[in-house]
Amino acid sequence: MAKAPPERRIAHIDMDAFFASIEQLDHPEWRGKPLAVGDGPRSVVSAASYEIRAFGVRSAMPVQQAKKLCPQGIFVPVRMWRYKELSRRVMAVLQRFSPLVEQASVDEAYLDATGLERLFGPPEEFAGALRAAVKEETGLTCSVGMAPVRFLAKIASDYNKPDGQTIIRPGDMRAFLDALPVQKVPGVGGRTLETLQKLGVKNAGDVLRQPASFWQKQLGERGLWLHALAQGRDDRPVTPFTPPKSSSAENTFDKDTRDPATLRRWLLLQSDRVGADLRAQGVRGRTVTLKAKFADFSQVTRSRTLPEAICDTQTIFDTAVSLLAELNPRQDLRLIGVGVSQFGDRPRQLSLMEPEPTARPKGALDSAMDAVRGRFGKGAIMRGELLNFDE
Repeated sequence: MAKAPPERRIAHIDMDAFFASIEQLDHPEWRGKPLAVGDGPRSVVSAASYEIRAFGVRSAMPVQQAKKLCPQGIFVPVRMWRYKELSRRVMAVLQRFSPLVEQASVDEAYLDATGLERLFGPPEEFAGALRAAVKEETGLTCSVGMAPVRFLAKIASDYNKPDGQTIIRPGDMRAFLDALPVQKVPGVGGRTLETLQKLGVKNAGDVLRQPASFWQKQLGERGLWLHALAQGRDDRPVTPFTPPKSSSAENTFDKDTRDPATLRRWLLLQSDRVGADLRAQGVRGRTVTLKAKFADFSQVTRSRTLPEAICDTQTIFDTAVSLLAELNPRQDLRLIGVGVSQFGDRPRQLSLMEPEPTARPKGALDSAMDAVRGRFGKGAIMRGELLNFDE
């Protein structure tokens, strides 16, 4: 008789207030205090600590509104390079537990734990070991949900935050779904939620009062998807991590500008961040892209593909400055950004008749700066042109 397949177990790992927690990790004096990531009159809150949420501050809220709700709050600028750095460390920890890890965003991932009981024990022990390993490696907490299907694992990870875990076993799925508010089901919101409420649907289990054909007529393909989820069906696998196809950095100015010196310093800062990110990933790219948004909110991009794949800050910066000169903006800018893409190409091979280029220490400064930052932190060293530059 064929052996029954192992019980499917999917884990969803969700970092707790990730950006805000990193700021409190790096600045111990901010721990336990209301803090929001996001600063400047035009910014929105990218992340809110649990302390500042008590004042009604939430992600995506305009910073100006958040400051009115919590005048004593600490508001800090986004440091995406730092968040990506910690994210990579988190993903590396998860890959110690399973080869099937799918990064869903910078602060969350899915992990297939099917058949791993002999290595890590039952679901409760597995989830606890995951949380402990992430905490030991990064100093940050995460919440874990485990279920037989993806969407329930994601929902479960939000049930005992922060630093908690929720396990949904196959025998518990029906009761869980019957009591689950329908707005918590992925993809339900806005007009879909209005339609469901008009039809008397409050919980996911209520969907099963009508056949799939009824929901297809009401909501199209989304209705079929909703009916399947209400039954606890979700066959989507965990797809292992695939490397990103680009790296970029951008900033919105507090005040519109087209001052060449100011724009040049922003481009240098962004090129430095992108270059460091490429080197940390061990990748290079051939295409450099400049992004510019004007005061009237119109937006343009300019790109240049280089003969060789690069990851050094100076080449990224020189190319971005050249693209800006070609753009020659006639009105003030509210945002500027730099990106590098088209990864994976090898350097161009010289022909036998082509003279070898004069040797130069390309990337030597980057290597030295990366080494110092790796040991003492990103703020330990910066380029002279960026000294006293107020971000």
